[in-house]
Amino acid sequence: QVQLVESGGGLVQAGGSLRLSCAGSGSTFSTYAMGWFRQAPGKEREFVAGTRWSGRNSSYADYADFVKGRFTIARGLAKNTVYLQMNKLKPEDTAVYYCAAGGYEYKYWGQGTQVTVSS
Repeated sequence: QVQLVESGGGLVQAGGSLRLSCAGSGSTFSTYAMGWFRQAPGKEREFVAGTRWSGRNSSYADYADFVKGRFTIARGLAKNTVYLQMNKLKPEDTAVYYCAAGGYEYKYWGQGTQVTVSS
């Protein structure tokens, strides 16, 4: 059974930073893309960032426009972990952040971790 467990959410002031972590188990993640999505109250879930291994110890990353230059996604060397470093946080970044993993599509999802940015 594939499981994804997120951690690292919390309350931070605008301009601050948080680092989210996600650890996967129950499958071989080396061929999976892993990424982060978020859902704010009253809004649909949206893509934040994703990464996939592109070769030996190197990975490809993609970002939503609204986080470029502020967030950085990184894959752990264990290949079943993914991190999201969030800098220069804004109140509009407030949401539940979900870790996701999968082959051609994001098939597996974590339970989510709350990120709240105060103004």
